[in-house]
Amino acid sequence: MTVILDSSAVLARLLNEPGRDLVAEAIASDAAMSSVNLAEVMAILVRGGLSGADAERALGKLPVTIHRFDEAMALRAGAMVVVTRKYGLSLGDRACLALAQREDLPVMTGDRAWAEVGPLVGVTVRLIR
Repeated sequence: MTVILDSSAVLARLLNEPGRDLVAEAIASDAAMSSVNLAEVMAILVRGGLSGADAERALGKLPVTIHRFDEAMALRAGAMVVVTRKYGLSLGDRACLALAQREDLPVMTGDRAWAEVGPLVGVTVRLIR
């Protein structure tokens, strides 16, 4: 595994947004994401008009390893709230960072605020745009 993907990175790839080529390269090199971020991407695709089945097919075509959000990850992500609060990070954001922290891998995101947050939680952040 080479990188952990945030929801914004996966969406950039699926929706052909800026940064999609960097994400495609990461996916080709064995990327991973949290099950919480998978749920976020699914919700955004469905809210955007895709049927649940079509969104699931689109996500299924991405060769990305999905890591379950278990009790240890929940505690790790929850503990980050104090450090990340002023940056407006969501539970999904913290789940992604917690996975990157646990796996000792960089995280790929389109959210520029993470460039400041990464060093605070010991995670290298790669911005896609």
